[in-house]
Amino acid sequence: MSHTLRFSPGGTIDCLYTEAIDLHALGRLKVVRATVMHFCDKDQQWKVRCATTGRLLLTDPSREACLAWERTNLQPGAEGLLVIS
Repeated sequence: MSHTLRFSPGGTIDCLYTEAIDLHALGRLKVVRATVMHFCDKDQQWKVRCATTGRLLLTDPSREACLAWERTNLQPGAEGLLVIS
């Protein structure tokens, strides 16, 4: 899997956090979650919600499927990029 870093003119970097790239080597980090993922006992599903609006983005019985969805849809430059702000 490739990882994308998007640099703004102001020098900030936008990316889907991964430890595959040592982001600490680039300087001080400010990490902001794009989503919140939790398991719903009642529905027996993992739920992915937008961290800023609370909008439901995905439900699946597999946490790994939810993580894969995040990697596909939230990484800058990803074909299925979903803007959730």
